[in-house]
Amino acid sequence: MSGRRTAFEIYWEILVFCRTPQSFTGIINRCDLNSKTGQEYLTFLVEKEYLVEAAEGDKIRYVSTERAGEYTALFSSLYRKLFDTPPRFKL
Repeated sequence: MSGRRTAFEIYWEILVFCRTPQSFTGIINRCDLNSKTGQEYLTFLVEKEYLVEAAEGDKIRYVSTERAGEYTALFSSLYRKLFDTPPRFKL
């Protein structure tokens, strides 16, 4: 599969990357997003309780919740069934 990523793929990338706490800048750089769309994705995932904001000193880090594990597992399973390969970062 080639071309543009779907929102579901981007959600998966963010949630997998944030299994360890990550900064906003780290997320948008690793997931190849601009800051506006990156903020929209993060806001959505926080509202759905797939990500939480964790304070580290004066910095905010994003970390995937236990609930995110269900999404990443389901998405990975469906992706494998459709494309005979596990999802991976496109970068």
